[in-house]
Amino acid sequence: MNAWSYLILGIFFEVIGTTCLKLSDGFTQPIPSTICVICFAFAMYALSISVKDIDIGVVYAIWSGVGIALITMIGAFYFNEFLNPMKLLFIGLIIVGVVGLQMVSGSKLSPQSEQGS
Repeated sequence: MNAWSYLILGIFFEVIGTTCLKLSDGFTQPIPSTICVICFAFAMYALSISVKDIDIGVVYAIWSGVGIALITMIGAFYFNEFLNPMKLLFIGLIIVGVVGLQMVSGSKLSPQSEQGS
């Protein structure tokens, strides 16, 4: 798997972990609490692999931006949280920012990985 695949995997586990964080009811529910902790651990592991080859600023911006957008959608559709046009606008701006960041950085690997380190 390449660094971008690990980043996507990290986002996936972070979104599941955050969803279970809501379901854990302040860590009073054992099953969602356990899933939350395990998913966050997997997310951090996947991110640690992705930052070997992608700039950490790019990884973190994409991870947090996509995570925010997905969690907001899950909150709206699964937890019936209010989603107004302004929230949609700002989620759109996050997505534009993430896409723009990826476009300017490309999929170019960091200098360390280009040297075979």
